[in-house]
Amino acid sequence: MLLEKTIYLDNNATTPCDPRVVEKMLPYFSEIYGNPANGYHIQGRMAAKAVDKARGQIAELIGAQPYEIFFTGGASESDNLAIFGIIRKPNRSSRNRIVSSKIEHKAILNPCKKLKEEGYDVSLLPVDSQGVININHAKKEINNQTLLVSLHLANNEIGTIQPIKDIADIAHEYGATIHSDAAQAVGKIPVNVEDLGIDMLSISAHKFYGPKGIGALYIEEGLRNISIEPIIYGGGQENGLRSGTTNVPAIVGFGEAAEICRNKLSEEIQRISSLRDLLEAELISRIPDIVINAQKTNRLPNTSSIIIPGVEADALILNLVNVMMGTGSACNSGALEPSHVLQAMGISREAASRTVRASLGRFTTREQILQAVSEFHSTHSKLCSST
Repeated sequence: MLLEKTIYLDNNATTPCDPRVVEKMLPYFSEIYGNPANGYHIQGRMAAKAVDKARGQIAELIGAQPYEIFFTGGASESDNLAIFGIIRKPNRSSRNRIVSSKIEHKAILNPCKKLKEEGYDVSLLPVDSQGVININHAKKEINNQTLLVSLHLANNEIGTIQPIKDIADIAHEYGATIHSDAAQAVGKIPVNVEDLGIDMLSISAHKFYGPKGIGALYIEEGLRNISIEPIIYGGGQENGLRSGTTNVPAIVGFGEAAEICRNKLSEEIQRISSLRDLLEAELISRIPDIVINAQKTNRLPNTSSIIIPGVEADALILNLVNVMMGTGSACNSGALEPSHVLQAMGISREAASRTVRASLGRFTTREQILQAVSEFHSTHSKLCSST
C-alpha cells in the first residue's frame, strides 16, 4: 500500500486514530448500540454508562468535573456555542464588548466578524514577532464593558502558547468571562482549567488520536447555570445545551484517547520535542537560510513553522513524494491568501507563502525524521535549481 511508505508530519491538521481507541469504539457500533436517552432497557443503560465513563475521562484530562463537560460535534461547534451561547442569553448584562486576537482559528474569527456586523464591539489583540499576545495590550482592551474574552491556548500554525492565566486574571477583574479554544493544546501539553482560570474551553478528539466529528465544551459549573443559551435545539440532550442523538461510539473513543494522553503526556512531550528539535537542527544544517518561526518563545513540543528560502511552500509540499506537511492552518488549505497568523506576526506575504508547517505526533519516529529531512533537502535543491 502506497501510504505505508509515507511520513506523516501534519498532526495539527488531524491525528490518526490510535488503534486502542478504535478497539474501544467497535462494540458500540453493533453490540452496544442503544440510545443512552432511553434508560428503560439494558441497551440504553449500557450506552449511557459508557458515555458517563468517557465524560469522566475527559474531565480528568483537563482538571474539570464530569458534569462540566458537554459533548459537541467538534471544537468549531464548541467555539460557536461558547461565543453565541453567552451572547444570545436573554437576561445577560448590557455589556457588548468581545476581545479576541488576530491569530485565532477561523472558528473564533468568523463568529467575531458576524457579531461585529450585528453591532457588537469587537477588539482583536495584536501579537508580537513570536506570535504572543502582549499583556499590556490585553489590559488596555479588556474593560468593564467586556462580556467575553476568547483566546486560543496554543496556535495551530506556529505552536505559540499564550499567557492565558494572566489574561484570565485581567478578564475576571472586570467581571468578564474567558473562553479558550484549546483544541491544539489538550493532549499535547498539561492543561488544567482551574489552574488557568478558564471559564469555558473547547476540545476536539481528532487532535489527540481520537475520532473525527466529536468534541466537547467545558463550562465552569456556576457559569452554565446562569449564562449559556443553546445554539442547537431539539431533544434537550447534554442537559439542554446541545440537542442531538448522542454519538456513543465517538464519545467512547474520545474518552479512551483522553485516558491514553493523560497517562502518556510527560513521556510524549519529551520524546516528540526531541524529534522536533532534531528536525529543525538537521534542516538548518542543510539549508542554512531557513528561519524557524516562534523559536524564541514557549511553543507546542510537536510544532515547527519553517520559512524556506527560494521556493513556494505549496510547490515544495506537492513535490515531496513521501512526506506530508502543511502550509499553515488545515482550514485554510487551498486559499490564495497567505496565512493571517504569519502576517499578524509581521512576516511579509512573500515569506508567509514560503512557510511550511511540520507537526509531529505519537507515531513519528527518529528514522522518519531523518528520512523526511533528506527528502526535504533534495526536493528543495531540485526546485531551486529549476527556477
